[in-house]
Amino acid sequence: MGTAVPRQDGPDKVRGTATYAYEQQVERPTYLHAVQSTVPRGRITDIDTSAAEALTGVVAVLTHRNAPKLADTDNRELAVLQDDVVSFRGELIGAVIAETPEVAREAAGLVRVHYETAAHDTVFGTERDDFYDPASADDGFGGNTDEGDVEAALREAEVVVDQTYTTPYEHNNPMEPHTSIAVWSPSGDGPTLTLYDSTQGVHVVRRTIAPVLGLAEDEVRVVAPYVGGGFGSKGLPHAHNVLVAMAAQLTDGRPVKFAMTRQQMFSLAGYRTPTIQRVRLGASRDGRLTALCNDVYEQSSTVKQFVETSGLASRYMYDAESRRVQHHMTRLDVPVNSWMRAPGEMPGMVAPEIALDELACALDRDPIELRLGNEPPVDPKTGKPWSVRRLSSCLEEGASRFGWSSRGPAGSRREGDWLVGLGVASSTYPLNLIPGSVCEVSFGSDGCYAVRIGAVDIGTGTWTALAQVAADALEVPLSDVRLEIGDTSLPSASVEGGSSGLASWGSTVVAAARAFRSEHGSAPSPGASSRAEMPSNPAEEEYSMHSFGAQFAEVRVHADTGEVRVPRMLGVFSVGRIVNPATARSQLIGGMVWGLSAALFEEGYFDHHTGHVVNHDLADYHVATNADVLDVEAVWLDESDPHANPMGLRGIGEIGIVGSPAAVVNAVYNATGIRVRDLPVTPDKLLR
Repeated sequence: MGTAVPRQDGPDKVRGTATYAYEQQVERPTYLHAVQSTVPRGRITDIDTSAAEALTGVVAVLTHRNAPKLADTDNRELAVLQDDVVSFRGELIGAVIAETPEVAREAAGLVRVHYETAAHDTVFGTERDDFYDPASADDGFGGNTDEGDVEAALREAEVVVDQTYTTPYEHNNPMEPHTSIAVWSPSGDGPTLTLYDSTQGVHVVRRTIAPVLGLAEDEVRVVAPYVGGGFGSKGLPHAHNVLVAMAAQLTDGRPVKFAMTRQQMFSLAGYRTPTIQRVRLGASRDGRLTALCNDVYEQSSTVKQFVETSGLASRYMYDAESRRVQHHMTRLDVPVNSWMRAPGEMPGMVAPEIALDELACALDRDPIELRLGNEPPVDPKTGKPWSVRRLSSCLEEGASRFGWSSRGPAGSRREGDWLVGLGVASSTYPLNLIPGSVCEVSFGSDGCYAVRIGAVDIGTGTWTALAQVAADALEVPLSDVRLEIGDTSLPSASVEGGSSGLASWGSTVVAAARAFRSEHGSAPSPGASSRAEMPSNPAEEEYSMHSFGAQFAEVRVHADTGEVRVPRMLGVFSVGRIVNPATARSQLIGGMVWGLSAALFEEGYFDHHTGHVVNHDLADYHVATNADVLDVEAVWLDESDPHANPMGLRGIGEIGIVGSPAAVVNAVYNATGIRVRDLPVTPDKLLR
């Protein structure tokens, strides 16, 4: 561990021999194209499939009239084709299965659907009167807090910031779209259903899908050796998984292949809900926070509640005598929102970190000094001591590396036609350890150790980093380890999500390696094998475990056009031990650039008349590319968290995106003197 080992899967990916879900070789495949609703709410009164069925090459047309009945419909997102009700535009209402994808798509366009429409409600705003506390609908929700008398503290504060900030619809768009191949074989020879799926958790898919289809878990096999990105959207099954499994029941055993189009992903793959956050900060003249209040307003779907816990970070980031965090939810006739990289923390740190910048301006204090002066000695949320909290070191190291001392007052630096500014924001993400993973280690006659665990590599480097953990735990060269992942035929593993993958799976691998050495010694016989489950970590009850970081951005704003360019970004992180510096740097930089993308470009435009996002492709939904940032660097403090797990790591997949948008927004203010509180920062908001 700690060595920049080249990606073990790199050669296969470069050669094109790494097999992704849609590329799995199956015999006599058929192809599915989905039929989606074109109204935001109502019911289907008639669906004419005759023209589609008459097209040469069509194998079957699936609608609610002939769809297999599902055994469990409690999860309404997965209750596909069980009735004639339409709950949002883009909902799955049918499918065509054909000999080629071209025929399937043409036939799907021939299906004629008639609706009885109903009035729909898609408008999100704080003026609504139907917001509710999500804790009332989900007993497991713990995102709210009320400590001290916030209103009194705000009244008595010498300086108050009271502003509202918004973030828009944001959409998951991994390079590999959501894809599945379903093979239904009810013969009793092997699993009834085999899914080759682009997923972040094969065991999660099996555990969720099996009861919906009325199958036992051992009747379902899910395979995902390689995944082309997920960012949370593939962290749990969606409606398309059920649809393709249902379709496979109509093809006499022939496999059914389904790949979402880019347009379909905007309504079927989950997205980040828009947020409205009213942040109120009270402080004394010397910069000490006396009150912190974050009221978060969000939407979810009538089909299924998903809470973007955007206020969580406000509960522990800074010291304040009085604190209130409240989430307010409303449910609309919109697609189902879901996980998206750093759900909660990413949008939830935008508002408070911009508000802190505003407070620094009001106090005429340096934004870094303000943050350093409000470091909590213990976790304000739990009262527990920190396992490791080095945010101050990140800020100080970043300031030195970035040349923070050259930063001047807002609007004071101009180079030709460009206004130049620097901005800073803090980052955080919790350590997540998900129990239940199991690893098996066995010794082969070839002298190699097979390490088997049903983990998934979504492009983050698991094939490499987990093998490094195994090699160190077994005390053998990396070349002696043969890692097997990505299949439910392997021992169970948790989802690759919440930056928990390597922390959870690595702990399990270390436990299995230790069990193997204890049972078989350092000179095992071929065939020797041991298994272990992820051990519990008593330190979780004793310490508050979070990663922290400091994000810095330089922006240049054209004085005449409002065009924003970002020539430099720097992130300094405290994330525990780094297993592989090469893959870690890639993860952190990727998150930072995505944060830049959220700050300047990403916005889904929702048409309330038709009920859908109109810029639902990568031509109109703009994301940052390598041309949008010239120099981006991620570094980390040299550390190991002794309380986190045997490896001393805390996870890095998501903290890179947290804080990055606020750093860019704060830099824009420093360049122009214009405070933008509604993301993204587009030129029209700067031309005043």
